[in-house]
Amino acid sequence: MIGADLGPVGVWSGHLGRMRAPESRHCVAALEDMGWRALWIPEGLHLKEAFSHAALLLGATGRLVVATGIANVWSRSPTAMISGAMVLGEAYPGRFVLGIGISHPESMGPLGHPWKRPVAEMERYLDGMEAAQDRYLAPRPRQPVPVLLAALGPRMLRLAASRTAGAHPYFVPVEHTAFARETLGPDAFLAVEIGAVLQSDAEEARRLARKHMENPLSLGAYRRNLLRLGWTEADLEAGGSDALVDALVAWGDPDRVAARIAAHHGAGADHVSVQIYTKRRDEFPIRGYAAVAAAAGLP
Repeated sequence: MIGADLGPVGVWSGHLGRMRAPESRHCVAALEDMGWRALWIPEGLHLKEAFSHAALLLGATGRLVVATGIANVWSRSPTAMISGAMVLGEAYPGRFVLGIGISHPESMGPLGHPWKRPVAEMERYLDGMEAAQDRYLAPRPRQPVPVLLAALGPRMLRLAASRTAGAHPYFVPVEHTAFARETLGPDAFLAVEIGAVLQSDAEEARRLARKHMENPLSLGAYRRNLLRLGWTEADLEAGGSDALVDALVAWGDPDRVAARIAAHHGAGADHVSVQIYTKRRDEFPIRGYAAVAAAAGLP
């Protein structure tokens, strides 16, 4: 199991990657004061680099665990990946979790790498990380930094269970959480991301959800995962059918978001991170996270 204390629920946010440092420091300090114990940050082609961003946020808080969701394996060598993680793990004991992922073939052009078989490449990458960790000469963390894999399909999930602390699935309905738990087995850590819209008008909530679903639904890995779960090509078109939107995004008042969190826990998730969708991608929904924290019973 994982060593860091993520708690049962956390925040997943790409907003912070679009904000100036003073604003992001203020936001993460506020999240910590609300009782949130974990924050997940992405790494995109046009967002902040994962390790320097995590260091900024860790330095602005005293207890919050910062997890990468995910650090892209194509952006750095295995040596650089594990070295960066160990620097943060030693500086902030028990407060950093390294989520890594293989990305998507649609994203490889700007990175300048040819697409390779994802599971085989991830196995090779993990081998490289382990070898580099053995050679590491700088001060080490008191406990190993937990590593989680971005995993959707059965082969990557099994790799996550056998080689890392567990998996971090993104853009998944509750039925995938049950599938992931069955595939991972009982011991691997399962940290699931869910989307949320704090809007009770169905038409408006689904419109905003579809705006944020557009990019994932353009990527083959997410489409194949949904088709594997029984959704149809028709469900995936035009931003997603109403049923698909409702399955992937918890919309309504904070209590409905809390109910969706509970559903994923009931299906086998150890931890559920909530990404609140907003009209503007640089608009951090601080009041929304306060409301969800209260509905989820955070101290």
